[in-house]
Amino acid sequence: MRCALRLVATAAVAAMILPLLVATPANASPVATGPDGGAAGAAWTVAEDGPQQYPNINIQWDVPITMSDGVVLKANVYRPADAAMRPIDMRTPVIVNLTPYTKLVSDLADHALSIPWLSDAVLDLVRQIDFGGTPFSGITDITKALAGGEVRNFAVDRQLIESGYSQVVVDTRGTGFSQGVWDALGEREQRDSVEVIDWASTQPWSDGNVGMSGMSYSAINQMQAAELHPPALKALFPIVPGSDLNQDVLAPGNGFGLTFITLWLSAINLTKWLPNVQSILTGTFDMTWLEDRLGSPLTMMDVEVDAYDSPRPDDLNPLTREVLTEFSPVRRAWLGDPSQVRVPTFVVGGWHDLFTYSESKIYNQIPLPPGRKQLLMGNTYHISSGSEYGKPGLPPRLDVLQRAWFDKWLKGIDNGIDGYGPVTLYQQGTGGWATQDGFGTGAPAEEASEYRRMYLSANRSGTANSVYDGSLTAGPNDDTARLTVAPGLSTVCSNDAAQATVGGLSIINACGKDSRIAELNGLTFTSAPVAGETTISGPIAVRLNTVQDAADGYWTVTVNDVAPDGQSTVLSSGQLLASTRQIDDALSARSADGDYTDPRPYASLALREPTVPGTPTTLDIALAATRAVLSPGHRLRVDVFAGNFPKALPITTYLIDTGLRPEHVQLDPGAPSFVNIPVRGNPGW
Repeated sequence: MRCALRLVATAAVAAMILPLLVATPANASPVATGPDGGAAGAAWTVAEDGPQQYPNINIQWDVPITMSDGVVLKANVYRPADAAMRPIDMRTPVIVNLTPYTKLVSDLADHALSIPWLSDAVLDLVRQIDFGGTPFSGITDITKALAGGEVRNFAVDRQLIESGYSQVVVDTRGTGFSQGVWDALGEREQRDSVEVIDWASTQPWSDGNVGMSGMSYSAINQMQAAELHPPALKALFPIVPGSDLNQDVLAPGNGFGLTFITLWLSAINLTKWLPNVQSILTGTFDMTWLEDRLGSPLTMMDVEVDAYDSPRPDDLNPLTREVLTEFSPVRRAWLGDPSQVRVPTFVVGGWHDLFTYSESKIYNQIPLPPGRKQLLMGNTYHISSGSEYGKPGLPPRLDVLQRAWFDKWLKGIDNGIDGYGPVTLYQQGTGGWATQDGFGTGAPAEEASEYRRMYLSANRSGTANSVYDGSLTAGPNDDTARLTVAPGLSTVCSNDAAQATVGGLSIINACGKDSRIAELNGLTFTSAPVAGETTISGPIAVRLNTVQDAADGYWTVTVNDVAPDGQSTVLSSGQLLASTRQIDDALSARSADGDYTDPRPYASLALREPTVPGTPTTLDIALAATRAVLSPGHRLRVDVFAGNFPKALPITTYLIDTGLRPEHVQLDPGAPSFVNIPVRGNPGW
């Protein structure tokens, strides 16, 4: 019955797109147009949702893969099978997913999606959940993401396997059922990825072509593996990947990423202790697995404890010091180099994702022509990728795009996916979806924005209920004032807090979609209303002339779209510990006038420069690239906070230096504070 329903649905979709394809010349690929891909996008959906070549899947559980140092990783191998559940006698491309969250979780998610009738009914119910128009509309973003294809990418895509792919899901070393000590995206784990790819390409059921899939951690190790150029690796489909992991999540602005890092380390260290129950029952339990777990029971959590338990830098243990030192081996392993990627890569990200600082930069740095690389950025958080995709006018579901990508680059099917995008963006504000040829530093001249300064002013705008309601002016002003803001807890309800909870707090609109609660303990600087439609497109930088009352201070800034009714929506955010203000120009970018657009700070104990209390200190703060359209009557706003709890909190030795004292923005015509904003359109400023 399920197959019959699929046939009916496929026939209906085919009837809609057939007239569009009749005129296509023989042997020509369908043309992808617009965010939904047009006729090509409809064809990709038919390919993913329709009947597949093989009726079943054969699963080999806990297949051992021995690494070069003797550590044994465990993998589940999924292969196309015939009606009798026997694996087909044919070589296929292989999709590899390496996960630290135990493949048992992937397997449970896969089975939940594959229960006839029940899974379809659940997905249909999820699609109908709609909290729009309520204070909790963010719930809808999360539920619709579950039906937007991300679960198949996280777990296993049975449609993909039944169409003639094999899939290998591997527990990274020290996690799941694999032996060893968890290496947390380190050099040894990166070598493991290459060795797993080589193993997959040489199996008798493999045709030698390997792709990689997966979300978050599994997306990061895709990028890391591709930078090492394993010969068999031919395509990547990373959903929410990161590259500059220190700036992304570990220590944004060099304040420790307290909330996410705690949740993340706890999740992996808890799940890695789940044993292989079947092996216990059969008497084949792996004692080496247990010895490795006992040898490192809570990997990396001692670093977090030490960071908050050590009042002086000299008290930090060697591993913590290495984690907090820019040029250490650990940190070098965590700083990716997308310019080394040579295989077709489809990057999926979100404007409020944990790794939004890296995602568009990854796309721009990959040295491949558009089409062989793609970027899809939604108005999403970490757990809501794919929200509402698959509807008319919106991008296809993530599993649909992934299938089309692998069909093109692993099977050579000319399906038009290389003509999609290549950059497909949700424009925050009231812009909706758009496709274009580039973004940010990679945008062509006709789509590039003009960077311009908007200056912070003490002139009250009358638009905000904040500690101080200032203005943004289009030109330099003569304002001289010292505006004070103290550390506080209003940011517990903020877009950054929603980001740090991987989108969990975004279910509350007053936190995720409106900054007015957070702004109660911040400085605000608001522009005049824009006269015409105005586009903000690219990375943003804020320069602050600051004064600390102590030897350090932790600053957070956001750039917001303010609606006529007062709602203040964060478009992008950034933060910086004042003592780590030294900028690494090799990893930074400037606009044509020399102002920073992406001032990437060094992050190292050895390069700290404590501030002199009472003395002005200039800070350049990077905000992640974004895309937004301000409608006439909307305003641009910069928020300034003296902290960013719970997203980030400086480690104890830094926190002591701040004294949790008030911090000051010193407005001075000789040392102006401003936002360097990429603008297109007619703001009228």
